Amino acid sequence: MSSESEKFRVYAHQFVDWMADYMDNVEQYPVKSQVSPGAIYHQIGSCIPDEGERIEEIFEDFKKVIIPGVTHWQSPNFFAYFQANTSSPSILAEMLMATLGVQGMKWDTSPASTELEEKMMEWLRDAMALPKNWTGVIQDTASTATLASIITAREQRSDYQVNTKGFEGFTHFRVYCSEQTHSSIEKGVKIAGIGKENLVKITTDERLAMDADVLLESIKHDITHGHHPLCVVAAIGTTGTLAMDPLKKIVEICKKYNIWLHVDAAYAGSAFLLPEYQYLTDGLEGADSFVFNPHKWLFTNFDCSAYFVKDKEALVNTFAILPEYLKTKTDGLVANHCDWGIPLGRRFRSLKLWFVLRHYGLKGLQEKLRFHIELTQWLENEIVESSEFELAVPRSMNLVCFYYRPSSLKNKSIEAQNSLNEQLLHQLNRSGKIYLTHTKVNDVFVLRISIGQTHVQLSHIRKAWEFIQQTAKLIS
Repeated sequence: MSSESEKFRVYAHQFVDWMADYMDNVEQYPVKSQVSPGAIYHQIGSCIPDEGERIEEIFEDFKKVIIPGVTHWQSPNFFAYFQANTSSPSILAEMLMATLGVQGMKWDTSPASTELEEKMMEWLRDAMALPKNWTGVIQDTASTATLASIITAREQRSDYQVNTKGFEGFTHFRVYCSEQTHSSIEKGVKIAGIGKENLVKITTDERLAMDADVLLESIKHDITHGHHPLCVVAAIGTTGTLAMDPLKKIVEICKKYNIWLHVDAAYAGSAFLLPEYQYLTDGLEGADSFVFNPHKWLFTNFDCSAYFVKDKEALVNTFAILPEYLKTKTDGLVANHCDWGIPLGRRFRSLKLWFVLRHYGLKGLQEKLRFHIELTQWLENEIVESSEFELAVPRSMNLVCFYYRPSSLKNKSIEAQNSLNEQLLHQLNRSGKIYLTHTKVNDVFVLRISIGQTHVQLSHIRKAWEFIQQTAKLIS
C-alpha cells in the first residue's frame, strides 16, 4: 500500500464520520446561512499558498469558514424553493463516481456509464407510464434540457440549416410559454438566438395555468403577422405555485400548427411514479420532449435531470459533431451521449440514480412521495381553519402558498398586507429555524412552503406552523 493511499484511507474515514454526524445533526444548524455578504470571501487567502498545506488544516478551515456560509438544503426545516434532495445511497454513489472519475462522453470512454444510463431512463419511463417510444438521456439540469429542446425545434424546423448557415431565411421564430413558467425558458430563447422579444408569455387562468384559448389566438395572430410559431413550453408544475398547464388542449394546438411541444415537469414530474397523479400526463404522447429532475424530489444528488424525446434522431442531428480525435470503431453502433446535448463531457450520473432506485424500490419511493403530500395536506387544513391565514391558491401536491391577513388588515390596502407578509418572511428566515421563499399571485405577496425533504416528519411541520403563527403575532 502506498503512503498516498494510506493517507487517503485515514482522511476518508474522518470525512465520512463528519458526513454521518452532519446528517444526524443537520437540524442544529441555522437553515439559512446567517453570514453577511463578503464574510466568507474575506476569510480566504488572497492567493494560492506557496507551500502545500495538510489536509487536517484545510478540513478545519472547511468547518470554521465554509460551513457558516452554507444554507442547509438537507435540513428537514428547509421549505424554500423546491427540494434538492440527497439520500444515503445517492451520497455513497457520488463517492464512487468521484473515485472512478469517469468521463462518459462516448460509449468507448465508459460503456458502463452509457448503458446504465440507457437502462435507468427506461426504468423511469416505464414506472412513470411515459410513452414507450420515447428515449431518455440524463442532462445536468432542466434549464439545459429546455435549451436543448428549443435548439432541436429550431434545427428540425430549418432542416438543420441554422446550424450550417445561420439564421438567414429562418427568422421570426416564436416561442410560447405561460407567464408563470420558469425563467430558464427566457434564457434558453436568448441563448438559442431566437431573441427574448420573440418569447410570447401567455396569460393564465384563475389557477395560474396557461390559458389555451389565449395561446391559440396568439399563434393565429403571429402567423397573420408573418411570424413562425416554433415551440411551446408547457409546465406541469410551475415554479411559483405548481400550477398545471392544460396539456391535452396544448397538444391539440401544437399538432394543428406543427409546433414543437416541450413539457417541463422539473419538480412535479417525480409524482408521476404515483398512479394517482399519472392523469396529469394525459396527452403527453403528443409532445416532442419532456423533462423532470430526480435531483429535486427523488432523493438523488444534484445534478441529474431526466430528459425524454420522441425523435432521438432530431436530437442527435442537432448536436452531433465528430472531429477526428473523437472517432471510434463503435460509432454508429452505440449511443454516444456527447451527441445528445450541449456538453461534450459527461459525469457518471446514472450510477447514483441506480443506487437510489434500487435502494428504495418503487414502493419505497411511492411511500415517501405520498407521505410528503399527506404532510402538506395537514398544513393546508391548518391554514384553512385559521382565522388569520389564507390560501393564495389551492394546494398543489406538496406545495402550499398562503399569506397572513389578521383582522387589523381587513380594511387595509394590498400594499399594507404585502408589506406585512414580506416582513414576516424576513423575520422567519432571520431566525435560522426555518427557511421559506415567496412568490406573487395576482400582485399579492404570498409565502410558499414546499414539503419534500428526504427526512422531514410531521413534527417538523407542526413546529414550523407554530413558529409562523407566533412570529406573525409578534410583528402585527
